[in-house]
Amino acid sequence: MKKTTSNSIKRNLTTALSLMMTATMLASCGSGYDGSESRKSGSYNNERTTAENYRYSNVTAGDTDGTANIGGGYNTEEYNHLTENGYKLVLDEPLSTFSTDVDTASYTNVRRMINDGWEVDPDAVRTEEFINYFKYDYEKPAEGAVSINTELSDCPWNSEAKLMLVGLQAREAKVKDVPTNLVFLIDVSGSMEDEDKLPLVQQAFSMLAENLGADDRVSIVTYAGSDSVVLEGESGDNSEEIVSALNSLSAGGSTAGAAGITTAYKLAEEYFIEDGNNRVILATDGDLNVGLSSEEELTDLISQKRDSGVYLSVLGFGSGNYKDNRLEALADNGNGNYAYIDSVDEAKRVLVTEMSGTLFTVAKDAKVQIEFNPENVSAYRLVGYENRLLNDEDFEDDTKDAGDIGSGQQVTVLYEIVPNNGNEKSLKYQDNESKAETNELSGEMLTISVRYKDPEASESKLIDKSVMCSDYTEAVSQNFAKACSAAEFAMVLRKSDYASGLTAQGVVDYMEQNNVDNSELFELIYKYMQNGTGSEASYW
Repeated sequence: MKKTTSNSIKRNLTTALSLMMTATMLASCGSGYDGSESRKSGSYNNERTTAENYRYSNVTAGDTDGTANIGGGYNTEEYNHLTENGYKLVLDEPLSTFSTDVDTASYTNVRRMINDGWEVDPDAVRTEEFINYFKYDYEKPAEGAVSINTELSDCPWNSEAKLMLVGLQAREAKVKDVPTNLVFLIDVSGSMEDEDKLPLVQQAFSMLAENLGADDRVSIVTYAGSDSVVLEGESGDNSEEIVSALNSLSAGGSTAGAAGITTAYKLAEEYFIEDGNNRVILATDGDLNVGLSSEEELTDLISQKRDSGVYLSVLGFGSGNYKDNRLEALADNGNGNYAYIDSVDEAKRVLVTEMSGTLFTVAKDAKVQIEFNPENVSAYRLVGYENRLLNDEDFEDDTKDAGDIGSGQQVTVLYEIVPNNGNEKSLKYQDNESKAETNELSGEMLTISVRYKDPEASESKLIDKSVMCSDYTEAVSQNFAKACSAAEFAMVLRKSDYASGLTAQGVVDYMEQNNVDNSELFELIYKYMQNGTGSEASYW
């Protein structure tokens, strides 16, 4: 396929969007259009609860109760509020510690909002999931499960800071010979009847079933008012039987998710494959309303299951009543990953194209800790990962649960760094006074340490890498520019205090200046500007 340049993408999109806007204006002028289908009115109010904020921000014209009427229903989507990471002084906090995250649900969920013309709730935006949605060209590990890649350059949104990229690349496991025991746990309650819910779930799991083999096992558990076992231990080479069972499902009733989770884990343990891949895949909109349903209750339940050797993947579907807060908590506490499926193409990406990364873990409980050298760094800010932060002492505690990385997956991290020309020392650097005096350490800016466990292990492995001040480069790679572009757009959507002058058009300009090859992100940004739901409305 011929490569499309960013300038031609911009020209094509600009022409298309101009035609769309002209058609819209003509239609509205000729039909007495009153904007009653618009989901763009209202404003974000920090004094409301998260759920109230989102209901108000997407209220339909004519609704007065603060609840959006979306296609005859009501918008009760829920997102946890995240306080954006701020700057830390190295002399006070020389260590930065967090759990890895390979989830991408935030990006595709926000993509759905933009494509549907909704105003984006800032709390739905998790910056690291925007960054990690895209793929990067990292060096593969020569040994072990993970490699550390770094790049240091200028911060495009903060002229007073440098920006460091840390990229973890997981090894690609030979998964063809690894038998898989899967339990499809499917929400079939009444809230799942929409086309973008149960019908899309059925298509997604059917695609996955067609890629399994004779040594694999599939069970199907559904839940509505109660749980039900639809299929038990079926051979993976009998895809017709699996697809037929999927297509027989219909939606209706209330939602007793906890009962379904318990049954799914029981079946996964019953058909457990030693040295195999044992996993529950939950597909739901998260709208649980019978039995255990709060985020805290679900977290407690799933935490009790994670030591069973069964992993959990969470797939979110639908809109209007989507409960992102509950689904993220389930995935984070169930040794699994979290994706949002907004289309058949996304289902194929997650469950077919990237199946090995979604289903096969190669690095368990992966944590990152960075020690900054106060001689060369005065302050730093971790971009994103707000709900992945760990206490410094958790890094060496192998009992502390952390993120899991699948076969071939990547974790990309950005740090804003404020250089320092002082002469302070601490920890590693303080403990090595003699080396510092001979300049063995004085040129170091920081040290990156990563701990992870092999899937069946209980003790962690440690790898580390130092970044030197001399590693700084003015010219940036496609990895760096692509990660920056994703982060910048996320900060625009979050209305970040740390990039207050940044605009969507500014992100496009940066991408063009650095020849970023990312038509997916270009198109989404232009769609956002065309919607006029943010501060870019005047651009069009």
